[in-house]
Amino acid sequence: MSSESGSTAMANVMLTDPVPAFDTIYEDAIKTFRDTFDAQPDVAVCAPGRVNLIGEHIDYNDGFVLPMALPMVTIIVGKRNQTKSTANVVTCCDGADDPTTVSFDLNNLTVGTPKWANYIKGVLKCFGKQLPGFDAVILTNVPIGGGLSSSAALEVATLTFIQALTEADNDKNPENTKSLTQKQQALLCQKAEHEFAGMPCGVMDQLISVCGKRDHALLIDCQTLDIFQIPFEMGDDLAVLICNSNVRHELSHSEYPTRRNQCAQALELLRLNSYKDATIKSLDALKGSDEVFTRRARHVITEIQRTREAAEALRKKDFIEMGRLMNESHESLRDDFEVSCAELDILVEAAISCSASVLGSRMTGGGFGGCTVTLLRKSDINNVITHIKTIYSANGTNGRTASFYVVQPGDGTRRIM
Repeated sequence: MSSESGSTAMANVMLTDPVPAFDTIYEDAIKTFRDTFDAQPDVAVCAPGRVNLIGEHIDYNDGFVLPMALPMVTIIVGKRNQTKSTANVVTCCDGADDPTTVSFDLNNLTVGTPKWANYIKGVLKCFGKQLPGFDAVILTNVPIGGGLSSSAALEVATLTFIQALTEADNDKNPENTKSLTQKQQALLCQKAEHEFAGMPCGVMDQLISVCGKRDHALLIDCQTLDIFQIPFEMGDDLAVLICNSNVRHELSHSEYPTRRNQCAQALELLRLNSYKDATIKSLDALKGSDEVFTRRARHVITEIQRTREAAEALRKKDFIEMGRLMNESHESLRDDFEVSCAELDILVEAAISCSASVLGSRMTGGGFGGCTVTLLRKSDINNVITHIKTIYSANGTNGRTASFYVVQPGDGTRRIM
């Protein structure tokens, strides 16, 4: 039995809808496996979701991003079965109250329904090796559809699981097996999301889920995929508060690919190979073109610079500066990139206005719903939550209430059995 600190709540902190603790979902996964398959699993793995501190919509623009891994994870437990190519997967990852079971042929992995299974099948297909039949149970405490990268957590957990499941085969045939580097693992999972989920995502989410480190943020150069662990020890003074608007965002067939295409067109008009080579002065080249290209490019250029400065601020433990950069990031995402929404703006404005204890706040994730991330003094968390909750409920959110999670940087994917 694993014993990890998986609860995101801190002592004496008032949270709404706190997520189940790590040990709870781990024990539930094992029990569900025993009840379903009348056997004991012999492999267990987990992979975290993430919150991006700054650097939004930059991973597909070759810039810098600064996410941290969350203590919320997706857990997979399982073992080989007696079949040669059948996978039986039990999960609540689709948000259902009761577990559902999906079976598929590992020799004929195609896009289909339910949609959540495509993330699993995509990873298995991209793994590119003969796979044994297996039974598995998947449970998660990463909020679904909240912009905290539940999809990448599922993909990376699937890859970690199948690597662990085939370790014995690798030991027997070492000449035919090469271990995947962390970058290769992230790229494989990104490819799976592109090809099976139809989402043209960058690689940030998968890379932080693979490479996360406790008490650190991860600075990622999305052009080279070089990574730098940035100490982010909040101690007894600071906390990161995630506010979930509970507005679900569906981006794969709407605004996300539109923004990606607009950025690519703007870069072409700038006549540059990478946004990392651009400065604000570079925007002069867009005069006379559609104003939307100027706004999109301005966000990317300034957000790359803000992310560089944010990493340096964390290194110096200059959390006041970090908060200022977060505020500027949200303004840019709202006005230039136009991926915020009324609910996210209300959450950010409420956080910034409620107390001097709040250092900075911004939307996080793809936008159009999901979550905000706020850096604040730990001593004032309850007052901040109460203030935000009151304002959010009273300002035209169609009866929605926000959920709140207090988090610290966690570790990346790992085997736990």
